[in-house]
Amino acid sequence: MGEFDRAQELEALHLAASLAAQTAASRPLGASLAQCDDCGEPIPEARRQAAPGCTRCMDCQDRAEQRKRGGL
Repeated sequence: MGEFDRAQELEALHLAASLAAQTAASRPLGASLAQCDDCGEPIPEARRQAAPGCTRCMDCQDRAEQRKRGGL
């Protein structure tokens, strides 16, 4: 195996580890909140089941993601 092949393999391992860490960090652990942190409205049961650990309703989550991207 040449140096280029080893470098490519190492890069792929680092990328996989980085993606796994980012995925794990983006999934809050624990129970979801019953009410949205931002607006105080109830978080629908379907959302709480689909996104364990969520703290916002879908509308507030969408707005928060847009702000994070610089959209608002």
